[in-house]
Amino acid sequence: MPTTRRTLMRLGAGGIGLAAADAALPGLARAANAPGWDPALFAMHTLADIAHRLGATPVASDEVSIYGPDLSEDGTVVPIGVHCSAPGTSAIGIVVPHNPHALACWFRLSHGAEAAVATRLKLAGSSRVYAVALVGTKLLYADTEVKVTGGGCGG
Repeated sequence: MPTTRRTLMRLGAGGIGLAAADAALPGLARAANAPGWDPALFAMHTLADIAHRLGATPVASDEVSIYGPDLSEDGTVVPIGVHCSAPGTSAIGIVVPHNPHALACWFRLSHGAEAAVATRLKLAGSSRVYAVALVGTKLLYADTEVKVTGGGCGG
C-alpha cells in the first residue's frame, strides 16, 4: 500500500496530539509524585532497616494478622492480606526480605480507617513475609512463611 500525503498528515497529527496530551497532564498519578513518598524507605533491605527509617521500634504482636498461602505454585501472583486491630494504626505494609525491594507495599491510613488491606505480590522465591503496622513509635509485625514452587521475581 503506497504512503500518501494524507496518511502521513494523520500520523503526524496523532503524534502531536499525544505529545500535547502528555504535556497538558503533567500531574498524572506517579508514585514519585505522591505526597510523603520516601524512595529511601523502599530501598531498605531488612525489617530492622525499615523500622529505623520510620523512627520506630519493631515489636512482634498478635494484634497484626497476615493472611496468605503457605504454598504458592506461581510466585508472580501471591495474594496477601493484612489486618491490624491496634488502635491508632497510621500505616500498614508488607515486607519480603528476599525480594529486590524488601518493602513490597506501604499504605498510609487516614484517621478512623479500618486497618486492613489485601493485595497480590510478586515473590522472588520462598520467603518469610512480614505484615507490619505503624502504631505511634512502634512497628508491630507478624510473619508467615510462603513457599514458592515457580515463577516470581527471579524467574
